[in-house]
Amino acid sequence: MPSPAAGQILVKVHACGVCRTDLHVIDGELKQTRYPVVPGHEIVGEVAALGDGVGDFRLGERVGIPWLGWTCGKCRYCLSGRENLCDFARFTGCTIDGGYAEFTVADHRFAFRPPEKYGDAEAAPLLCAGLIGHRAHRMAGDVETIGIYGFGAAAHIMAQVARHQGQQVFAFTRPGDGEGQAFAREMGAEWAGGSDEAPPEELDAAVIFAPVGPLVPTALAHVRKGGRVVAAGVHMSDIPGFPYDILWASGRFNRSPTSRVPTATSSSALPKALRSKRG
Repeated sequence: MPSPAAGQILVKVHACGVCRTDLHVIDGELKQTRYPVVPGHEIVGEVAALGDGVGDFRLGERVGIPWLGWTCGKCRYCLSGRENLCDFARFTGCTIDGGYAEFTVADHRFAFRPPEKYGDAEAAPLLCAGLIGHRAHRMAGDVETIGIYGFGAAAHIMAQVARHQGQQVFAFTRPGDGEGQAFAREMGAEWAGGSDEAPPEELDAAVIFAPVGPLVPTALAHVRKGGRVVAAGVHMSDIPGFPYDILWASGRFNRSPTSRVPTATSSSALPKALRSKRG
């Protein structure tokens, strides 16, 4: 059993969600991974022990642990509220042992208190998929139509939030994935089809969760002039060359650094994700 150092809490794990990033870690696709490592970064459990200097949690309290596990607190990014860009950041289940274990330790500064009304298994995915979905949705902007490429954990939460806010959602899955497309429609998608298909109308914005580089020019080709494409994953295969005119016409391409969600963003995003899950 690990022991909490100063500023850390020891957590008895009750639930830990499965994220696509865990597969990237296992497959050796994230160069920053420290091996050997215990994966898992959507953790809900209870505080089993307190390290020196921890006064904001108590023994037995329920706690959630996300992907962003530590930052230096001193660099220009940390000091400007952009901890997600810290060059020295550490990540749960990647450079810090994660939640696929009975116990794990975490920096108390990067732990949450999930609302008690949600069970452990319900709250766990919100600690990554919910936060990433929230950030990507926010970066897509206040638009009428949104395309989502890759309909997994983050996408299905984002789709529900978007529909709740009156936006139209167009979902793209692997070609021929009828089950995934049916699930997308169940989650509120106006239309669902393969990533090799064109949506029934131009998109105001598109969010790419799938780790597939060729989807970038595909999405750019389907957003209207002045639209926005957000690459929201922690890992993506190489983006192939494409004609400049589709980038010039669509107006904006953003990489959402969701692999490192800032503490301030995370704290505000979790309640929003939870509220939308209720609706």
